[in-house]
Parts: sequence; structure tokens; C-alpha cells
Amino acid sequence: MSALGKGLGSLIPNKSKQDTDTQGNYWGDDVKVDKKHIIEVALDEVVSNPWQPRTHFDRDKLEELAESIKQHGILQPLVVSKENKGYQLIAGERRYKAAEMLGLKTVPIIVKEVSDRDKLELSIIENIQRRDLNPIETANAYKRLMEEFGLDYKEIAEQVGKSPSTVNNFLRILKLPVVIKEALEQGKITNHHAKRILSYPTKDEQIKIFKKIIKENIKSQEFDEMVKKDVAKAKNKEPRDPVLSSWEDKLTKSLGAKTSIKKRGERGHITIKFFSHAELKNLLDKLEK
Repeated sequence: MSALGKGLGSLIPNKSKQDTDTQGNYWGDDVKVDKKHIIEVALDEVVSNPWQPRTHFDRDKLEELAESIKQHGILQPLVVSKENKGYQLIAGERRYKAAEMLGLKTVPIIVKEVSDRDKLELSIIENIQRRDLNPIETANAYKRLMEEFGLDYKEIAEQVGKSPSTVNNFLRILKLPVVIKEALEQGKITNHHAKRILSYPTKDEQIKIFKKIIKENIKSQEFDEMVKKDVAKAKNKEPRDPVLSSWEDKLTKSLGAKTSIKKRGERGHITIKFFSHAELKNLLDKLEK
């Protein structure tokens, strides 16, 4: 089982109550931190996590965290792995950055041995559980798990505790034009907007409807109705299959009656029109021959 499957709490050792301090943490449950496993190291010995999926950090929230650390200290130690020279972050990127902002000389850490895959998984789940990743960051993190560790979307879903369809929908938004992905990253449109924009088949159509959303400030529910109407219109305008058209022409000529073919997958139906009893009799005579 990966470190993610065991849970982030498994990275922090537990001891009996008299040896521990219980601190609230952002992984859900309270984690009992064994002080014997915490060491204080120079901040410049710790390097950022290259597997960190989060690329945007809210400056105001970082300043709030820095102010809290200034008053109370770092209550939850950074989780790191030992590297050739110093340590590499596994969890605690925001506390690390806040410590840098404050110019702290040292930080508390807990050292753990984990694989690169576990580092990425743990970084993803830490941010997902705290809802800190924007949709593009989440999608790119899932993509890295696929490309660098050979996981499919179902395996990723199992690891991060999401449904396969949720993971697949995040991966699909990476196919959108850059301008739309940037807007999603910046919060100008919602993830729901992005998923529905994918209903439009071409990049030009996607960009056109995106600009309309921005210009008219179209909300998600209103956009849903627009998409339904546009998809219905497009369906009615779909060009006829040339093979089916050819078959219809042959049947019409052979039977002497207007014939249409409707096909869906391997199934379908044929409609033969007649406009008088005489035409029907003539048609039946031809079919009996």
C-alpha cells in the first residue's frame, strides 16, 4: 500500500498520551505528534518539494499564516525526506513559505523515507483535502501520476479518494485552449463552466462561447441551458452520411417511393413514404417480386 493509502497521519509517529501533544491539523483528524521524533533544522537546509502540484499560493493567506506563526510558532512540524544535502519537503509547503517570509532561521521537521510517487500522492491529497488546488493544478497533478507512474484514471481515483468520472473530467479540461485554462486557473470561470465548454467540438467554438461567458457574466445554470440548446441545434445541422444517402437514393429509385434510413450504431430503421392507396399497392407489388 502506498503512503497515500495509509493516510497522511501515518507519516507522523504516535506515542502514549504522556509523550505527546495533540495538535489540530488540516488532514481531518487530530494527529498526536511525538516530540521525540521532531528535530529543529536550519530553514536553508530544507528545499521545496519538486512534486508539489500547487503552483499558485494566495499571498494574503500566506501573510495570515505568517502572522499566526509569528505569534504561536509552527505548531505542526514540516514532513520531509532526507536528501544528499539537507531535506526535501513532503508536506507543509505553506508553512515553509511563511517561515521564509518571516526570515526564520530554523523550523521543526519530522523525517520520513518515501518514494517520489508517494511524495506526489501525498502533496496532492494534502492540497485536495484542504481544497487548495485550483482545477488546472489538480488536473496536472493527475496527469503526472499517469505519465510518470503509469497509473490510469481509475487507479488515481482509488488513490485520491475520488470517483473515476471526477478524475476523468479533470483530465479532460487539459484539452481546452490555453486562454480558457488560464481563466479557470485565475477563477474567472468555474470548473463547471470548463467541463460544459467541452461540449463544443472545435477550439474556435470553445473560445467563442468562453468569450461570451466572460462578456455577459453567464452563470453555471444559465450556461447549462445554453449548451443544451446549442447541442440540439448542432445535432439538427449534422451533415448526412454520404453512404446512407446513397443507399436511400437507390431504394427510392428501386421502390418508386421516398425512402429514408435512420441508423444509430449497428441498429436503425427504414421509412418508406406513400401518398395514396395506389402508391402503396404498387410498392407492395414490387416488394413481393
